Amino acid sequence: MKRLIALLCLGLFVLAGCSSKDQELAEQVRLYRAAKLEQYQAENEQFADFEVDVAFLGDSLTDGYPLEKFYPQYTVSNRGIGGDTTTGLLERLQVSLYDLKPKVAVMLIGANNMDKMFADYETILAGFRQNTPSTKIILLSLTSMSGEWGKKNQLAAYNNVRIKLLADKYGYEFVDLFTPLMDVSTGQIRPEYTTDGGHLTELGYEVLTAQITPAIEKQLAAWHAEKE
Repeated sequence: MKRLIALLCLGLFVLAGCSSKDQELAEQVRLYRAAKLEQYQAENEQFADFEVDVAFLGDSLTDGYPLEKFYPQYTVSNRGIGGDTTTGLLERLQVSLYDLKPKVAVMLIGANNMDKMFADYETILAGFRQNTPSTKIILLSLTSMSGEWGKKNQLAAYNNVRIKLLADKYGYEFVDLFTPLMDVSTGQIRPEYTTDGGHLTELGYEVLTAQITPAIEKQLAAWHAEKE
């Protein structure tokens, strides 16, 4: 699974080519995405509305996040697809979120189209408000990175400010993941937190979980309070 996710993410940077290998990779990405959406549809039929405590939306960082291990106290659903972008997430929100109707949704998206992520980001947030207004939303910042990915750390930090402003605008929770993962002496993600500069080790996911859990607890409490 980790190898496939890595290939999908790598494919994001080479799909512009026209070689047979690129075409083969594009087909792998298409089939993987289709299988994921089919899986989501089957899962949606298993859960009643608001039976799932927390759904996680995103790309490979979410796809590779072992949620059951890190959140055993909750009923969780992983709606991450390796290599996805804000555009891809927008296109699949019906099956990924609206049909599931979790109490809380946690979103980490944008690393794969960082230059253009805000063409879709606010549309996604507006869709949350319109289509699943009872679901509490937590927006995660982009993470700090290293190596080739690390060249976009400055843009990631800038985009995180914009995510925070949008979170304030829509009344959604915001969680900073960029700072806790960063080594301030290098300006990049700490090496023990990443496998390749962009993806996370188990220790990196432990850091994410420590940052996200208080926000989940807060939003679940708010959801239950509104239902009383």
